[in-house]
Amino acid sequence: MIELTVNNETAGRPKKPDWLKVKLPTGENYRHVRKLVDEYKLHTICESGNCPNMGECWGAGTATFMILGNVCTRSCSFCAVATGRPTEYDIDEPRRVAEAIKLMEVKHAVITSVNRDELKDKGATVWADTIRMVKETSPSTTIETLIPDFKSEWDLLYKVIDEQPEVVSHNMETVKRLYKKVRPQAKYERSLEQIRLTKERGLRTKSGIMLGLGETDEEVFEIMDDLAANGCDVLTIGQYLQPTKMHIAVEEFIHPDKFLYYKQVGLSKGIEYVESGALVRSSYHSEKHLKKATI
Repeated sequence: MIELTVNNETAGRPKKPDWLKVKLPTGENYRHVRKLVDEYKLHTICESGNCPNMGECWGAGTATFMILGNVCTRSCSFCAVATGRPTEYDIDEPRRVAEAIKLMEVKHAVITSVNRDELKDKGATVWADTIRMVKETSPSTTIETLIPDFKSEWDLLYKVIDEQPEVVSHNMETVKRLYKKVRPQAKYERSLEQIRLTKERGLRTKSGIMLGLGETDEEVFEIMDDLAANGCDVLTIGQYLQPTKMHIAVEEFIHPDKFLYYKQVGLSKGIEYVESGALVRSSYHSEKHLKKATI
């Protein structure tokens, strides 16, 4: 067992370590992606979620598109995306996303969305249309979808995944004990069921969790066991970073060696591919595990 600690600041909060420093966005590719995102009036989780890897990913010419607006109907305590009652519902959005992906010449597109619990179809129609249009305009582009739980209305899940994206991701985010605190409008068992049903449909499944919220090793092992038992092929593990003072606080900054340890544990439990590191996010290096699956 690896026991690693980081010195705390006087106020009792852990001090951000050097390994969490990232470079500011820059470069020609970054400016190109920035221009397309603005021109097509698109939302990205890179911006809305304050992703620390935006500079690296946009600099490489890739971005994670966020459909169905940028206001979420849920109020997760960790998430930087705005919470409220959305007013945006753009049926032309799938076309604009597909055109932007084609212009960017994206080889592997990652698409996610806010939760739209107020809609009768929870946004499933826009989801299905987006996947279909991307496949029509960029047939050689593989697609990873990071989708919500549709509040257990599994006919809506099937409407989306029956469009056959290459990867279907749904993040667990945290361990079971912390769900009410971190994801008050989600259910641990519901998210696991979604992953299981997706796998039973024959699709490649993926999930992600954050560390540093006060979870124990045993709780991390438990969620790994649950994911493996429900058919999760890919797991991402990253460090939670508090986006504002209004969000849940970081309890601990996990050392890089501990992330490597968790990766080995996840693999030993039967999860095919584990991406684990302080700056890892659900879409980080997302094309790598897909390449491995096709070798």
